[in-house]
Amino acid sequence: MVSAERLLAFAAMSFLLIVIPGPSVLFVIGRALAQGRRAALTTVLGNTLGAFALIVAVALGVGTVVERSVLVFTALKLTGAAYLVYLGVKAWRQRGSLQASFTADKGAQSGLRTLGEGFAVGVANPKTLVFFAAVLPQFVDRGQGHVVVQMLLLGLVFSLIAVASDSLWGLVAATGRDWFARSPRRLSLVGGVGGLTMIGLGVTVAATGRDD
Repeated sequence: MVSAERLLAFAAMSFLLIVIPGPSVLFVIGRALAQGRRAALTTVLGNTLGAFALIVAVALGVGTVVERSVLVFTALKLTGAAYLVYLGVKAWRQRGSLQASFTADKGAQSGLRTLGEGFAVGVANPKTLVFFAAVLPQFVDRGQGHVVVQMLLLGLVFSLIAVASDSLWGLVAATGRDWFARSPRRLSLVGGVGGLTMIGLGVTVAATGRDD
């Protein structure tokens, strides 16, 4: 199974990715500001289920291909790193235009619909897909076997961190709805820091290799 060292290292990298205000986080915060705490938490649950669906897909298919081919692994890793840097640069450049995303109000709707929309955002999040396909296989100990089980375990760790972090974002946003919405400068700061962090994560992914 996965060693404690690999598990902690993966948890640390997952945390860095999760705390960055990406598409899912922005969606959670926007829903919190528009509809409140309950909608935010329902969206978090949907996002997490969508992300775990990606984990299962990678573990059962894409992950196996990546795990067996150094060429595919390297190409996917570099592509993923480049995309993370691109997302970081984009977040930095658009840090002043987050107000519209945060204050959009689509009105109240059912919890099931909110859950479904959260799932759609989570399963279609390119940042998460790139991370699972390019980074997750690096933390699997192939010598221990049970590669799929190891990936699912790592994915569960990612999901637990995501639930905690995204819920915190949503609760804070729901509590301080007016405070966030009144200050474009605060939103700009969040976007700028997130962009720089994402760029750093992309560089880290590109520099990380594997023994074979």
